[in-house]
Amino acid sequence: MVNKEKTMKFKTIAAATLAVATMLGMGACGSSTGAKDDKTITFWHNATAGDGKQYWEDMAKAFEKKTGVKVQIQAIQNEDFEGKLTTAMQDPASGPDVYMTLGGAKTKDMVDAGQVMDISDKISDTVKKQMSSALESMSYDGKVYGVPVTVQPGGIWYSKDLFKQAGIDAAPTTFSELKTDVQKLRSAGIDPIALGGKDAWPVGHWYYWLSMRECSPKAYAKGVNDKDFSDSCWTKAGDDLKDLLDANAFNEGFLTTTAQQGASSSAGLLANHKAAMELMGTWEPGVLKDLTPDKKPMADLGFFAFPTVDGGKGEEGALMGAVTGFAVNPEAPDAAVDFVNFMAEKSNQEKYATAFSTIPASAEAYDAVTDENLKSIIEAMKKSDGMQLWMDTALGGNIGNALNSGVVNLLSGQGTSADIVKAMKDAAAKG
Repeated sequence: MVNKEKTMKFKTIAAATLAVATMLGMGACGSSTGAKDDKTITFWHNATAGDGKQYWEDMAKAFEKKTGVKVQIQAIQNEDFEGKLTTAMQDPASGPDVYMTLGGAKTKDMVDAGQVMDISDKISDTVKKQMSSALESMSYDGKVYGVPVTVQPGGIWYSKDLFKQAGIDAAPTTFSELKTDVQKLRSAGIDPIALGGKDAWPVGHWYYWLSMRECSPKAYAKGVNDKDFSDSCWTKAGDDLKDLLDANAFNEGFLTTTAQQGASSSAGLLANHKAAMELMGTWEPGVLKDLTPDKKPMADLGFFAFPTVDGGKGEEGALMGAVTGFAVNPEAPDAAVDFVNFMAEKSNQEKYATAFSTIPASAEAYDAVTDENLKSIIEAMKKSDGMQLWMDTALGGNIGNALNSGVVNLLSGQGTSADIVKAMKDAAAKG
């Protein structure tokens, strides 16, 4: 993400731009919104411990000092976010004034239900200028419904040492090259790809990316927006994944391997040099750090963008991942809008990037990123044609779960590429 350089355009997924989770805690008893008096606002987020929790507390104090408005923070565990927010926002008068949003089909429902404020004419010039790319992910039907704080595209994380051991001099840029490298790694006695199949979603990631590479932007948009999966690219993506399975690309027992729990998880296999690579999001370096033998960052960790697919019609440099932002309750006082604009100021974005070890949404705050792996992602973003939300997030829970299950069935020999598409169509038909 860097100032004057080319930054990526975030594609608005029309039917899914901005789903919601929730947030942090202290204060806030009884009614979650408290008094709507312009001197107190309630704020929900999910940073329940560590530097992230402290960041929000410090920022709330800074906002109070600057404006005289007190911020009541409520901390809510990540797994409980959606349920608590959904319940609270059934009547916006009882919901938080500012709350975290993650993007996806959930937000369409919240926007349609009148539970999110249109802040198109209320965002600051800083938001408009420095977050113009990421801001698209906070938009729906051309209107802005939140302020982004971080972007988290995914890609393939790998062991430079294991690649070198297998005679691989450079990271693959095409799917054909990836398959060739799989064979080199396997010939060297190394499991090429770590895959946490027991958790389903890591398996789904491979299909998401292959779909985005195989499908033209129009066909992909019809899928995630209109739930129209009639284009043959959706089946072709499954066939590509089956090619990897047939090439013995994944670790032994991948269907019973968890994603992040312990040394035997897929992340643990990469962290302990038992497998050469893993497809994951920007959280990967932090997860690996906790799983290495010395509990230190993986010294030879590298990153490369998901390869292009030969003959694929997708935008070659497009990325996929998450955008986290904050939305405003339509019944919140003006101070709530001031608060989300305050989040976007350069100094706050720089502190956010440091506290959360992530990539800020503001282009002018990119220099605050010091982690070399995150810098690699920023470079990939500069070359990118755009970024889509994780496919299961974009499609919503019902279709996303059906998709993930269909991909697991494919890799377990209990389904076909056509069955994945059928599962998505059937789930879409149920609404």
